Amino acid sequence: MATAGKRIGLHSFLMRPELSQYNHVSAGKVREIYEIDDDTLLMVVSDRISAYDHILDPEIPDKGRVLTAMSMYFFDHIDFPNHLAGDIDDMRIPEEVLGRAIVCKKLKMLPFECVVRGYLTGSGYKEYLATGSVCGIPLPEGLVESSKLPEPIFTPATKADLGDHDENVTFEQVVEKLGERRATELRDASINIYKQAAELAEAKGIILADTKFEFGVDRDGTLVLADEVLTPDSSRYWPLEGYEPGKVQPSFDKQYVRNWLTSSKCDWQVDSNATPPPLPGSVVEATRERYVEAFERITGEKFSRWIGCCV
Repeated sequence: MATAGKRIGLHSFLMRPELSQYNHVSAGKVREIYEIDDDTLLMVVSDRISAYDHILDPEIPDKGRVLTAMSMYFFDHIDFPNHLAGDIDDMRIPEEVLGRAIVCKKLKMLPFECVVRGYLTGSGYKEYLATGSVCGIPLPEGLVESSKLPEPIFTPATKADLGDHDENVTFEQVVEKLGERRATELRDASINIYKQAAELAEAKGIILADTKFEFGVDRDGTLVLADEVLTPDSSRYWPLEGYEPGKVQPSFDKQYVRNWLTSSKCDWQVDSNATPPPLPGSVVEATRERYVEAFERITGEKFSRWIGCCV
């Protein structure tokens, strides 16, 4: 991995800006966005973890670094325009956020989460059981939990504000909002990128069950892949070894946290307005281990190299 192998000389810190010098633009469940200048932004990835539209406590150590490292790997390997405007050692990145921040281009972001499913699980499986389809796409009869779909499907959702729920929509609704040309471009790009990533992951013994992308448009009207990409936060990763349709698969993503929240050991309901309980130390550590393992297995790199390049 070319980006993870670079080292930052200690002398370079003398020239770096402070984070407080940048204008704080927005805060999401996990990311903080700062304005660098008229053309570029600084995206900082925190260690916060969210599930069921709640930010949980405590944070997961090193999670922000894992997400940044994974995104950088896939931006480097996916054949599609992306929003990167600098490397991991870009001198515009403050020392305090090295390893968890990227410099990116300003884009006009499109108002949809572009979900692609190659396997049937989660909310998609629940919808299939009720209707025989997912987001208006009819599927064959007889599919079970974790079935591989005949072809990956594009199942978009609206982007929710903090505290709200994403809402699945049909392709026709995307067309109504963006026009047929842009909607078709969005769907085709999402499926193409998913296929590229699924092939890369499968070569490393990992199944990419589903994922979500975000896209923006640059000043020339070009569609650009943005935000995070193919991380354990935005994707379901399963081990290929032992995969068996008809049951829930072990995962390398935050499904482990979701499972704990919905278990009998956790006195909290998903549809409750109450604050979720704190994550036990064992869940925090196990989640960190899963994130790190996903990065190391897919990239073939040791996570310690990424940490080492940022100190």
